[in-house]
Amino acid sequence: MADPRGFLKHGREVAERRPVEERIHDWQEVYPGSAGRALLPIITEQAGRCMDCGIPFCHQGCPLGNIIPEWNDLVWRGDWEGAIERLHATNNFPEFTGRLCPAPCETACVLGINQDPVTIKNVEVSIIDKAWESGLVRPQPPEWLSGRTVAVVGSGPAGLAAAQQLTRAGHTVAVYERADRIGGLLRYGIPEFKMEKKHLDQRLDQMRREGTVFRAGVDVGGEQLTGDRLRDRYDAVVLAVGATDARDLAVTGRELGGIHQAMEFLPQANRVALGDTVEGQITATGKHVVIIGGGDTGADCLGTSTRQGAASITQLEIMPEPPEARPAGQPWPTYPMVFRVSSAHEEAGERVYGVSTTEFVGDEDGNVRALRLVDVTFEGGRFAPIEGTEREIPADLVLLAMGFTGPERPGLVEQLEVDLDERGNVARDASYMSSVDGVFVAGDAGRGQSLIVWAIAEGRAAAAAVDRYLTGSTNLPAPIPPTERPLVV
Repeated sequence: MADPRGFLKHGREVAERRPVEERIHDWQEVYPGSAGRALLPIITEQAGRCMDCGIPFCHQGCPLGNIIPEWNDLVWRGDWEGAIERLHATNNFPEFTGRLCPAPCETACVLGINQDPVTIKNVEVSIIDKAWESGLVRPQPPEWLSGRTVAVVGSGPAGLAAAQQLTRAGHTVAVYERADRIGGLLRYGIPEFKMEKKHLDQRLDQMRREGTVFRAGVDVGGEQLTGDRLRDRYDAVVLAVGATDARDLAVTGRELGGIHQAMEFLPQANRVALGDTVEGQITATGKHVVIIGGGDTGADCLGTSTRQGAASITQLEIMPEPPEARPAGQPWPTYPMVFRVSSAHEEAGERVYGVSTTEFVGDEDGNVRALRLVDVTFEGGRFAPIEGTEREIPADLVLLAMGFTGPERPGLVEQLEVDLDERGNVARDASYMSSVDGVFVAGDAGRGQSLIVWAIAEGRAAAAAVDRYLTGSTNLPAPIPPTERPLVV
């Protein structure tokens, strides 16, 4: 235990974000400099608040199984090299999780039973940012090659984690991505103000130096490379294509112009923020924006619309407003549904809970001009409208951020003829293998829409399963199989 009285001497303290009036005029991260550098003056004493519990429930809360008390202790002692070594033992990409993960480990922190939990996420991002700046993150190429080849389809966090692990195990790995740049949702789904792409690029450079081959702009399952040709070319295939089939809203007026899926809007904004030109870009400039969906993707649309200069922004959520404190039915150490304020919510917009959209109203040109709402209550397993609460709000741009129903079936999934489970995801066994021999599944494609930490954990575990399939054994770490994992955080 680092400081036996640390949790008594120090309260929880986190880094302050840049002032709202400053950050809404650029696309840089909301923390000054970088999240890690912003925290370094206070992070040592915050790490010292860790009690090194006899049973560290933070391990249970973290899908990656991060050895949190150990790297907290190393940070408190000033051993940053030891801390990054311990952190990398379970997490390939802490610079991603330290910025994007909602930190279920913190809600499982034992200190959180009756005090504010340890700032685990802040310690994590400080470790990795300092490690990059100090030259402690180095390529780890394999000492020998196995002679086996693996194709990873999809370059999001699950695909990248699987690829890095398999490359380090000595296999020849090619990562395919249909977009023009590698990174998946990390590249074009996550706005710059949440994670600048320099963090992704420096990790991809490390992977290239280790031997991973990246092939962007290749639509696997299309004419360029069919599923059959992919299987013929490689000894094993890892499907990490994500859950990209967006949930739609089938109400009157859906066909009107100005109504778009979030993942039509956000990638374009990301491209422009990176210096690209997007012809016919969907923008929020000067418009009344309505975002349907109260989750992280909706918040990303909110922050992006703010920076584009929207006239007004309203974010709608069909569920009731969550409580400020942990509900009695969600006791420690479970991940509670509580009211949270993201950086985007600090900046602009109005959040409206317990409402349902009944109709999109158009103008004479066929574009949306308003949205009709009604308050709802949840009764008998369904949402029921509340009489007399119907109303109309202006809407020049509507963004649908209601989540995803599973992987896209046309193309590669259909060509490989893999079985799907009852939720529409690619079915897999305890070894992450699909119904087709040699075809493995990791991340949202098999699990369903989930968190970045789950994606990385599944990529690592699938890599161990692939290594065992190709060689008969493995030294790669293998977290618990998907058949034994909860479907929620």
